[in-house]
Amino acid sequence: MARESESGLPIEPVYGPDALDGWDPDGKLGAPGGYPFTRGVYPSMYTGRPWTMRQYAGFGTATESNARYQQLIANGTMGLSVAFDLPTQMGHDSDAAIAHGEVGKVGVAIDSVEDMKVLFGGIPLDKVSTSMTINAPAALLLLLYQLVGEEQGVPADQLTGTIQNDVLKEYIARGTYIFPPKPSLRLIADIFAYCRTEIPKWNTISISGYHMAEAGASPAQEIAFTLADGIEYVRTAIAAGMDVDDFAPRLSFFFVSRTTILEEVAKFRAARRIWARVMREEFGAKNPKSQMLRFHTQTAGVQLTAQQPEVNLVRVAVQGLAAVLGGTQSLHTNSFDEAIALPTDKSARLALRTQQVLAYETDVTATVDPFAGSYVVEKMTDEVEAAALELMEKVEELGGAVAAIERGFQKTEIERNAYRIALETDAGERTVVGVNRFKLDEEEPYEPLRVDPAIEAQQAQRLAELRAGRDQQAVDAALAALRKAAEGTDNVLYPMKEALRARATVGEVCNALREVWGTYVPTEAF
Repeated sequence: MARESESGLPIEPVYGPDALDGWDPDGKLGAPGGYPFTRGVYPSMYTGRPWTMRQYAGFGTATESNARYQQLIANGTMGLSVAFDLPTQMGHDSDAAIAHGEVGKVGVAIDSVEDMKVLFGGIPLDKVSTSMTINAPAALLLLLYQLVGEEQGVPADQLTGTIQNDVLKEYIARGTYIFPPKPSLRLIADIFAYCRTEIPKWNTISISGYHMAEAGASPAQEIAFTLADGIEYVRTAIAAGMDVDDFAPRLSFFFVSRTTILEEVAKFRAARRIWARVMREEFGAKNPKSQMLRFHTQTAGVQLTAQQPEVNLVRVAVQGLAAVLGGTQSLHTNSFDEAIALPTDKSARLALRTQQVLAYETDVTATVDPFAGSYVVEKMTDEVEAAALELMEKVEELGGAVAAIERGFQKTEIERNAYRIALETDAGERTVVGVNRFKLDEEEPYEPLRVDPAIEAQQAQRLAELRAGRDQQAVDAALAALRKAAEGTDNVLYPMKEALRARATVGEVCNALREVWGTYVPTEAF
């Protein structure tokens, strides 16, 4: 049903060729929900229901993070998104020497299934969709989630959510890798196969350009290198014996949204078009769901400023609007104080309210792809697409994403662009409000949220109690079975799950795989 404007005039759900005859002579747009999905992956987009409001949160202990999740759900969040601390992301227990000083700082500390039970205590896993930002140890956290679901009595086929599980971008831009590329890709293929059988509604990977953008990638670089990684994952799964239409519908992507609205909208539209063609023409995907580029968006953390932090509220609103106009499937809006510290309860609530204003107080949800047919957006979409395809071809010439990573190509290109942006900002050619223009003589005081340093000792005590109370023989036998699977070709997730069920820790499981696969050492730049 068409909505009405404030003036009482009709707003049609879709505008297109009937109104603008001849505007799509090359078939680049198509209808919403139709190949090549330039106008969006679903016919009705937000005219039926808004995007999923999935707020990213996690800090300190599982108990503290659970309290934040309960607040977000009460405030209207439609999906949870878990941030893990650095030791968890790197596969180390909280009491490991290397973890000292980092426990609970940038996310929640998870050492075992006991922590995971606390993290999701009182949250029905059959009714909540959960995204987990975890990469190298993604299999472990997914299995811990499944084990918690089992203890809640939730069948695995009712679990819904996403693991990021995109290790290739870690070598390019982020750095939280553990194993070398080859075994990392093998582990990802095992996850694809495991989820197809055991957790069929789970999105097995979120192929991420966000962190590349945060490292300085341009919009064209962001989608080019992300889609090149996606191609590598598809090739890996096919080489492992899977049919493309058996796993491709569960692939998803993760992009940034900057303040430059027009180019961001063009970027999202170009990415959908490129992916649809790659999946149909290169991989022969026949299922339309295999051709759809479904993606989550997060507003640009790198564009937040510690100076005059309240101005970040405006930036986040603009960035969120760009993501919505670009057709995102889910969205996280950053809190205004994240350039200073972890967000407070109030700032996290304001970030969610920003999405709710966009969804329920504006008219951007009244019609599909509002910028379709715009001279500037259509031209920019074509130009971003062409620039991205040129970069993707360079990756192919180097032998694909992994070979290009090993030569440092993507990292060097991103760093070159980041340097250009920094020079422009320092020279005043690029305005950053409150930083190089419109500054205050003195900043107003702000009291940030701080993580209690005692958390590290608390987690160490929990680990000591866990190890003292478990059946160590069962743990040792399960870890031995995991090492044997890693040495061969069996799917490692099955013995991994049994090790975690026996109360093996995240660090112990990752160490067992380190013994077999080794660890990654970065190479020199391209």
